[in-house]
Amino acid sequence: MTSSAASSHQFQEGDFAILISRKGRRHFMRLDTGKLFATHMGTLPHEDIIGREIGSRLAVGGQKFLALRPTLAEYVQASPRATQIIYPKDVGPILVYGDIFPGARVLEAGLGSGMLTLALLRAAGPTGAVVSYELRPAFIERASKSIRAVLPDAENWTVRHADVYEGIQETALDRIILDVPEPWHVAGHAAQALNPGGIILSFLPTALQVHRLVEALDEEPCFDLVDSFEVILRPWHVTQRSVRPVHRMVAHTGFITTARKCAPGKLRIPEQTEEERDGGATRAGA
Repeated sequence: MTSSAASSHQFQEGDFAILISRKGRRHFMRLDTGKLFATHMGTLPHEDIIGREIGSRLAVGGQKFLALRPTLAEYVQASPRATQIIYPKDVGPILVYGDIFPGARVLEAGLGSGMLTLALLRAAGPTGAVVSYELRPAFIERASKSIRAVLPDAENWTVRHADVYEGIQETALDRIILDVPEPWHVAGHAAQALNPGGIILSFLPTALQVHRLVEALDEEPCFDLVDSFEVILRPWHVTQRSVRPVHRMVAHTGFITTARKCAPGKLRIPEQTEEERDGGATRAGA
């Protein structure tokens, strides 16, 4: 994860940096002349990091640290938050299954910590646009600081202090991404605001919420191909003498539900058998 000024292969003033110890502990910081990185082993002036190559190994009181710019996933996990964040393992599938493309016009509701917003802005790119709806002023202020720290010139981002349940001001949207507790209230508004072929995607923690959302999407004639799934991530520990799953894993965090805006009518696709799922999609003309 880089600031707008950090396009080189060397650390610069104002860059975000992450120092990783031999035990894997990560120390997140923003480089500022005059400040110190301090551990029980000693201190390291930020000036000794600025100008060094990304990926350098630095010594602090005899202890070695690997110095890198944080990835988006590391920035998300290190950033302060007032709400439960959407984990990196879910952000990736949201971008892929939500099909966020360069130039897309995206509306998100539920700004939260702003970490998903950062991912949406990166995926939509400077030719796209992201509009964020949020009811809580404190959340808008906190998320804006985090986002502007990384993308100070994000002119394609708009924040609305508004209730998405009451309606959507924008039209001709390509994608709608919802991180709100009752997204079924948005189904009708989304049907009007989305372009033909547009996608609505919702992230929800419980199966009961998903069930109610799917019912609401099914009641809207223009929404089809409704699909729900969860993402489970299991890291593995690999060394010369051992290959095993890590004892702790990020299992259930939430459900992702998607639907496409189509001509009125429903395409009733029967549930696939295990053999059909293994075979994958059929090639056109096969």
